[in-house]
Amino acid sequence: MSSMSGRVEAFRRGLRELGYVEGKNVVIERRSANGKNESLPALAAELVALNVDVIVASGPQSTRSAKEATSTIPIVMGFDNDPVGARFVASLARPGGNITGLSTLSPELSGKRLELLNKIVPKLSRVASSGLRPRRVMPRS
Repeated sequence: MSSMSGRVEAFRRGLRELGYVEGKNVVIERRSANGKNESLPALAAELVALNVDVIVASGPQSTRSAKEATSTIPIVMGFDNDPVGARFVASLARPGGNITGLSTLSPELSGKRLELLNKIVPKLSRVASSGLRPRRVMPRS
């Protein structure tokens, strides 16, 4: 099972646990760009035209497309490294607007992560970090 199909199945399972059964009391309008990010704006516009109650975006590109397509339909982002830096939300504490969801990495949480790590490893004295440099978000004109 791919990670995406695993996520979709977990989403459906969560809905069932809350009493929502696809085809009975909830309709899932699933769209996929099939790896072609340039088609995301059209897919987001199609969902907005269907007047869905909520858009669940699977990543930063689909979140951006959904945000550009609507300011009124709620958008739940599946994950984003830095939704504040990407200008999806005003802050993690108070996102504002119509977007909420999960952030996988946030500068505001770095201190808390170190605090938790220190509790797990009380004699912690040196920490190394590895990863990609954060992306720069350029203002759109």
